[in-house]
Amino acid sequence: MKENIIINLRNIEGFVQYEEVVALAQQSVRHLDSLNAGTGAGNDFLGWLSLPDDILPQLDRIEKTAKHLRSVSDTTVVIGIGGSYLGARAVIEALSHSFPSLLKSKHHEIIYAGQNICEDYVSDLLEILDARNYSIIVISKSGTTTEPALAFRIFKDHLENKVGKASAADRIIAITDSKKGALRSLADLNGYETLVIPDNIGGRYSVLTPVGLLPIAVSGLDIRALVKGAKAIEELTRHNKNAASNPALMYAAARNLILRGGRSVEILVGFTPRLHFLSEWWKQLFGESEGKEGKGIFPASVDFTTDLHSLGQYIQEGQRILFETMISVKNPKKKLTIPSEKDDSDQLNYLAGKRLSEVNHNAEMGTVLAHNDGNVPVITLNIPELDEYYTGQLIYFFELACAISGYILDVNPFDQPGVEAYKKNMFALLNKPGYEEAGKKLKERLK
Repeated sequence: MKENIIINLRNIEGFVQYEEVVALAQQSVRHLDSLNAGTGAGNDFLGWLSLPDDILPQLDRIEKTAKHLRSVSDTTVVIGIGGSYLGARAVIEALSHSFPSLLKSKHHEIIYAGQNICEDYVSDLLEILDARNYSIIVISKSGTTTEPALAFRIFKDHLENKVGKASAADRIIAITDSKKGALRSLADLNGYETLVIPDNIGGRYSVLTPVGLLPIAVSGLDIRALVKGAKAIEELTRHNKNAASNPALMYAAARNLILRGGRSVEILVGFTPRLHFLSEWWKQLFGESEGKEGKGIFPASVDFTTDLHSLGQYIQEGQRILFETMISVKNPKKKLTIPSEKDDSDQLNYLAGKRLSEVNHNAEMGTVLAHNDGNVPVITLNIPELDEYYTGQLIYFFELACAISGYILDVNPFDQPGVEAYKKNMFALLNKPGYEEAGKKLKERLK
């Protein structure tokens, strides 16, 4: 029987007492009840709660669609922004080879677009795709979000010119609204195969929908194991009212108590580069869910040991405004032993014969102790290994903990009103019809 995520709060006890965490977690059972009953803020967007079961009937079709894309192309461009691409990228990069493009063995390459509007980035990607046999997955509920809509217009045109309109239509999958929106209309008009973004699930909670699962399946990963891992954590947490044994409640409570003690920045820490984009997804999840009404913990991330030689100095001795949550992976996928050197000029022979993972693990433990000594609280999340099953656990764990934490803060964790501010200004500055007066005022401010 597989283990589950274990939360270790030993290294916050100098800042928050364990009994306080249990007490707030127990009080927060009411937020868990509110989620399950659908009575809290944002209750129109709770479809992710039951996804580990609800998505099962769709897995056959998702896998079949992924197989088709793999058969007609060697590269897939995933077009989306925010939750429409970050979850898939987090999983793919956590579980794939560190250097996929340099592998000699055949593999299906996943490339991302629509997450920025940088002309150089898009032009560089078009140069690469000139020589690639590629397909497109475009992800947008409305089809009018500027970044992915622009990218899709450009790459659709490129693909149609490259292989013809009919062949391009066979290589384009649209993941969008079931009935309405610009992308739905475009897909119906051109005969693209479509998968649906559920109405009751927001982008940052959509990893276990076709939004995340199709790109993950195209990359060759096991989406059934991912969903199975999420289901295991759902069973451990969603209806578990014994707070001390519910890691999602304990994590939400611990981070909010640390916030009340004056620490407003949380840094997600990983000791493997593969966790980088999981951290990026986590930052969107918590930043967009909690950062409103002047509230919330600012989510940041570091990749150790790399960033111990940059931000490590600030974490150790800078302003005491932060705390860390560390994802500790017990077992690496591969084995590498350190060789012995005859002259030992680098003085590393004391490590000869040890696995590199042992050195990394001791660096991790040494970092926790050092940062604790430097007055930094550290929460540790222990997982046995980084595979589909445990990545699925992490996804559901963070989603549930984030929703509970938002309710503890008394904010709606399922909306994002602040995201619209830059869009309105951009539309006005670009003279979008209907924004002319606003544009004049903004241009005056920029003089």
